[in-house]
Order: sequence, then C-alpha cells, then structure tokens
Amino acid sequence: MKTYPLQSISIEEAMDLQFKAVDCITKEFPGHEILTRGDLGVVPGLNKPVMTMKAEKAIAGIFDAESSILVRGAGTGAIRYALFAVMKAGETLLVHTAPIYSTTQTTIEMLGIRTVRADFNDLDDIRRVCAAHPEIKAALVQYTRQNIEDSYDMETVIRTIKECLDIPVVTDDNYAVMKVHKNGSQCGADLACFSAFKLQGPEGIGCIVGRKEYIDILVKHHYSGGCQTQGHEALEVLRGLVYAPVSLAVQAKVNDRLLARLTSGELPGIRQAFLANAQSKVLLVEFEEPVAEQILAEAEKLGAAPNPVGAESKYEIVPMFYRVSGTFRAADAGIGKRMIRINPMRSGDDTVIRILKEAMERVGICS
Repeated sequence: MKTYPLQSISIEEAMDLQFKAVDCITKEFPGHEILTRGDLGVVPGLNKPVMTMKAEKAIAGIFDAESSILVRGAGTGAIRYALFAVMKAGETLLVHTAPIYSTTQTTIEMLGIRTVRADFNDLDDIRRVCAAHPEIKAALVQYTRQNIEDSYDMETVIRTIKECLDIPVVTDDNYAVMKVHKNGSQCGADLACFSAFKLQGPEGIGCIVGRKEYIDILVKHHYSGGCQTQGHEALEVLRGLVYAPVSLAVQAKVNDRLLARLTSGELPGIRQAFLANAQSKVLLVEFEEPVAEQILAEAEKLGAAPNPVGAESKYEIVPMFYRVSGTFRAADAGIGKRMIRINPMRSGDDTVIRILKEAMERVGICS
C-alpha cells in the first residue's frame, strides 16, 4: 500500500516555532498578565475579554497572518464560521473528490452550500473543473489526507485554484498545523482553521487565522457574550501553542523509529507497516492474520489508550492503539480485521514495541 504522509518539521524547527510563539506573546502582553488567569466578559468597546483580544493578536503573529479569532466548537466550529464568512446559502464550494470529513459535511448541509468536486492530486483536473464551473464562490482544502492515495501539495493546490478563479480559499488545518512547515494561510489560503484542543489547548476552542476582511465579518456576527472565548481559555490556547510544536515533533521522530524497527522484521507476524496521515500521522500495522480486534483488546489491558480524546490533546499521554479510519475501511472492507493504527502520543518507541509484542504473544502470533 503506497501512502504519502505529510512531511513533519524537525525537532530543531519545532524549537524555532516554540521560540517564535513566545516572542509573539511577549509583544502583546506585559509579563504580569501571563501569570494571571485572564479576564471575563464582553468588555465595552471590544465585546470580548481583553486577554482574548491580545491572544488573538499573538496567534496572528505566530502564523504570519493579518488577523485571527477564537471561536467555540473546536475545529468543526472554526470551519463552520469560516465558510459562513466567505459564502452565502445556495453558493457553490469547490472540494476534493474524496469523502468529506463528516462534521464538515454537516456544516455544508447546515449552511445550504452546493459542492463541486475536483481531484486535488491532478492540477489539470482542478483547472478543468474551475473553467467548467465559473459559479464556484470558494474552495475548501483539507490539509491531511482524505483518500489513501492522496499526494497533493497544499501550497500548489491553493495557488492553482487562485490562478483559475478569484475566490477565497479556506483550509482545514486540523491534524497538521504545527506539525508541518506552513499552515494553510501561510500557503496562500484566505482563512485557515484548526482546533486548539488538538494543540494541547482547552476543550471546545477553535481558531481561524487569515485575512482581516473575513475575520472582521466574523467579529461583527460573533457578538454574543456566551460565544466569547474567555480570557483564561485564551491564555490556555497560547500555552498549548507554545508546548505543542516540540511535543509533536518528538512524536513524529518516534513514529520514524517505530517504522524502521517494524519494517526491519523485529516482530514476526507483521505483514507490513507504514506511516500515513489517517487524520493524524500514525503508524499503520497490518498483521499476517486477521487478529486486529484481539490485538486492540489486549493492548488496552497492557496500558494503551483504546480511543482518541482530541487527537494529541493534553490528556493523551500513553500510546493509542485504535482501529483504522473509516476511509481505509471503505477502500478495503476486510482491512479492519488485519490492520490497526498506532499513535505513540508522548511515549517512546520501546513502550509501543513492548505493548505490541506482548499483545501479539497473547493472541498467539508472535513468540
């Protein structure tokens, strides 16, 4: 099986990103404010907490963007707000010829948006579809892979779309931001969306960064006090953005080590192992026998997390052994019996190998 995982930044590059995040924070906050729990409420003249406003300015700086806004609803909410900012009901959105992420599909239906599909792996197909559908008003590009065989480059896809049509591009950066060299807006998108929860931040907070003209639309409509991200939550978002890059780069390094060890034949009974962006970049392990479900049951007894919480959230420290994604199961109905995905989270490769080896021994396929 051929996959095209996204290229992760190195630990050194992650350190530089951490330093950049701290530098941007110091430009917006006097030192004593970072040592507080933040403020609350709709401050007159801002309609949001002061700390939230300052955090949004710092976040924009981290991603070299004109503006940013924190919203409720995590990554799903961010995408929903972003599409609202660039489109109206009944208008047409360009998307990839792949299964749309389920919550994004719900957003498309809720907003009454029509879709037209192009194969983002094929630049000529993008050009053809754009030429055939001048009614397209915006495009949505997902950073991580939607199909097993996806290989498209984010920056190239965005540039090609904009060469064809003068339309805003929204990116779903979930599972990729701060793991790769550029986020969606740095690749040329008008708005880039992600969940702060996936970056060791607070539950339920999403972030949109990009062009001020679209962020201003959201600020205008995002006026309810109950919708605001409170000051203590905004500060927690910033702390997550500081700690996430190095943590995620270490995780990517562990993935590389695991791949090398398993492809070298360290554990008999494994047919193949490879890395893929099945949402997060994970290690996919295919067994020679249909024992995936038994392996997952035994791995949980040995200390592995049996399911995700928020995809590398602050709660996820032990390695996760989980079923393969629905996209992979749709491509091969029997793959769920033979394959699992492993995310090392904060663990090292020795821990993952130990749990995997003992689980395989318990089901009788490794001695």
